[in-house]
Amino acid sequence: MSSAPHTPQTAPGITVATGDADETRALGARLARLLRAGDLVMLSGGLGAGKTTLAQGIGAALQVRGRVSSPTFIIARVHPALSDGPDLIHVDAYRITSLEEIDALDLDSSLERAVTLVEWGKEKVEALSPDRLEIQVLRPHGAVRAELPQPEDAPAGVDSPAGSVTGEPVVDLGEVDDGNRTIIVRAVGPRWADVDLSPLGADASCQPGAPL
Repeated sequence: MSSAPHTPQTAPGITVATGDADETRALGARLARLLRAGDLVMLSGGLGAGKTTLAQGIGAALQVRGRVSSPTFIIARVHPALSDGPDLIHVDAYRITSLEEIDALDLDSSLERAVTLVEWGKEKVEALSPDRLEIQVLRPHGAVRAELPQPEDAPAGVDSPAGSVTGEPVVDLGEVDDGNRTIIVRAVGPRWADVDLSPLGADASCQPGAPL
């Protein structure tokens, strides 16, 4: 893989708001309809932002074998196509720190016959292709459910049964996460120059051409 930097043209992007994990997966399914063999998709976002949830929607719509999950301990996982579509190669580049490590994965050899989806790929895999989708998944700070249970009769300063101090509930994030996400999709390179991204906003709040 050449390490020479690419400076491809970036087309207008789209920003989509999703309200829960199912909506995020549905967005992934709509993304999959735009993908074909040879496409590179880069996913960025903080821990727990929902990158893998979006990837699950892509994998399900591409009809590949196996459930897409976080490949943290297996850096690259191949999901073979179950139909006439392309394979899906799901990569977690979180622990990759050099171009040499990217080269060792030999992603170049499979790029043309698969959809390659890379989590944590920013500033690591751009040299793979001048054409790519760059997707940022944002989880709002303080994104918790409004209906958190509040003890009504516990004295101030006394621990509640949930193990929290009244007025400051400490609940598992999986329970309090309201599921709201802002997902920004940018299309880079000539492959995407004439591709309409507006279908990504179907049944969801979207801002075509939103500033990125």
